[in-house]
Amino acid sequence: MTDLTPLGAPDRLELGEGIRWVDGRLVCVDILTGRLLTPDGDGTAPLRTLARLDVPLGAVAPVAGRAGTWIAAAGTGICLLTPGKAPEWSADPERDAPTAMRMNDGCADPHGRFWAGSMAYDGTPDAGSLYRTDPDGTVTRVLDGITVPNGPAFDSDGTTLYLADSARGLVRRYSVDPRDGALGEGEEFARVTEGSPDGMTVDAEGALWTAVWGAGEVRRYLPDGSLATVLRLPVSRPAGVCLGGDDGRTLHVTTARVGLAAPGPLDGAVFRARVEVPGVPTAAYRPTTA
Repeated sequence: MTDLTPLGAPDRLELGEGIRWVDGRLVCVDILTGRLLTPDGDGTAPLRTLARLDVPLGAVAPVAGRAGTWIAAAGTGICLLTPGKAPEWSADPERDAPTAMRMNDGCADPHGRFWAGSMAYDGTPDAGSLYRTDPDGTVTRVLDGITVPNGPAFDSDGTTLYLADSARGLVRRYSVDPRDGALGEGEEFARVTEGSPDGMTVDAEGALWTAVWGAGEVRRYLPDGSLATVLRLPVSRPAGVCLGGDDGRTLHVTTARVGLAAPGPLDGAVFRARVEVPGVPTAAYRPTTA
């Protein structure tokens, strides 16, 4: 593994997450500012804004067959982001919740569904949920009782889902029925006692990479749950990870400045490092409607 290199100087994100390698480029979100961003060229220029919402933007996934269109976990629901158009909202499941909520991390699975979590702004215990958006546009709450959901992340065939409940320091693993997206009984996969598991991705060997918020680390866990690699960062709040690049062997990490009394010069930067095992292609949401 090579040294970490920051991208997008001099940009620093407030809450950088939702990082993905899509169609030969990196994209990420700055959640609280509602921005979808990408680095240009060799990564030394400021990050370029692809879309900006007036609500928090938790994560996106590309929409198959619609170049430049994204499905997004944003505000209190799910929408489509199409260049030159206002967001098209398909569901707003957290709008009338008893406590103020927002969508958080999310991703598509290899079968074309989009999954995203929600959380309370004030961190109310157990207020969050995990939602699944099916190809026909139906949005279903599949899990509740989560405080701060992060991930989710899927293995290469989409039959295993990893989901972090960051407030509990816990990553759970679920089986997924590829026919309808039904989840099996969850089991504890990893427990983090220093810091909190945050954004995640699975590599070509089935190992799980997770950012560890508060510990300044990215960790790689083997499929049996054993810890194989710890990458230390010069910041305290790594928040999102993905694998990409021409050969899939570049690890990208987003970080955050939010909540830090005295942010350092690299807090909020996007980093990259070379690793040995490549990632798997980023899945797209595949709608059945035109």
